[in-house]
Amino acid sequence: MTRFRQTLLVLLLTILSGATVAQNNTNSPYTRYGYGQLEDQGSGNSKAMGGIAYGLRDKYQTNFANPASYTAVDSLTFMFDGGISMQNTNFSDGTVKKNAKNSSFDYITMQFRLSKWGAMSIGLLPYSNVGYTMASYQENTEYPENSASTTYAGEGGLHQLYLGAGFKIFKNLSVGANISYLWGDITHTRSQSFPSNSTVMPLTTVTGMEITSYKLDFGAQYTHQFSKKHVATLGVVFSPGHDLNNDAYVQNQKGNSSTGYTTTQKDTILTMGIPMTLGAGVTYVYDDRLTVGADVMFQKWSSTTFMNNSDVFCNRAKIAVGAEYVPNLLGRSYLSHIKYRLGAYYSKPYYKIDGARAANEYGVTAGFGLPLPRSRSVLSISAQYVRMQGTESRFLNENTLRLCIGVTFNEQWFWKRKVQ
Repeated sequence: MTRFRQTLLVLLLTILSGATVAQNNTNSPYTRYGYGQLEDQGSGNSKAMGGIAYGLRDKYQTNFANPASYTAVDSLTFMFDGGISMQNTNFSDGTVKKNAKNSSFDYITMQFRLSKWGAMSIGLLPYSNVGYTMASYQENTEYPENSASTTYAGEGGLHQLYLGAGFKIFKNLSVGANISYLWGDITHTRSQSFPSNSTVMPLTTVTGMEITSYKLDFGAQYTHQFSKKHVATLGVVFSPGHDLNNDAYVQNQKGNSSTGYTTTQKDTILTMGIPMTLGAGVTYVYDDRLTVGADVMFQKWSSTTFMNNSDVFCNRAKIAVGAEYVPNLLGRSYLSHIKYRLGAYYSKPYYKIDGARAANEYGVTAGFGLPLPRSRSVLSISAQYVRMQGTESRFLNENTLRLCIGVTFNEQWFWKRKVQ
């Protein structure tokens, strides 16, 4: 009972910390476009392994990226899993350099067995994040009174609450599905003033959108055991694209409280959607100690519409590789039970600026899975270095160092004690 109370206490602290920092997780100017920065959905072990997930099957770790993996959970186990991140980012456009620190909520999930052939998971995940502040000054040397100062700012994001289930169709084949409630608010603000001309009132334009919709994810995994120590798993995931239910508005404010102002607000419904996603991954496990894998993912953003405009995004693609190694499962020392993880990935984000792809993304990851004493629970700690490289010299470059912390509580809730 004591361990159970400790589990719930730490889980509650994880949720509260996630809720506290959820709105302060990015300062990237690239989040001005579309839905902002898209989150790669992976648990603590996945984040340390370059983000691979589609082919992972682990009875001691959750894997909400592929719902077919739910059937790997032990029949006596109830798992809780939560994670947060902290990051430091350097921004540079070739002349100006800036620095920003952020924290973020990554995920909170739970997973348990329903029957011999089925398992279930429920969780809360971020889908995208928006957060930026930029300023520019347009100097007019011929008519100084027309020189203008413009500030751009944005905030918000989309979240998803999912319910999923996985089922074993045959001994080696599992399928699953997640259905998610997708919601969130995104606000973009443009403020323009004329410091050298007091007769021209400042103008502020706020564009906002409120989204409430759904998201579907379907997955499958096929596992083949070559011998007692050699196992390979092939996983695939498919998410259909569709339009999102939304309410949008544009609000114009001229002047301020001292000079007087007028406000015009227009409520409307825009056409905007999320894309078809297709992912596949393969993992190889040797003697339950060494895991290596690779993932590929493709999102057809070029076919989606955003705020009634088509051809706004580029297709998004990602390739990732990762590995995990445990020295000795039967060893007596604590170090022999630590899970050592390593990975890397290359991605093409969906941002488009002036008709061209805005950036490419590179990342390397490393971390540890630290067993908690006298339990099957694991503390996952990983570091990620991410480089967002602008495709043109005028586009921004970003270098991010991110620390991810996840805790997986593995409780034997369904074990029946026998009294003799």
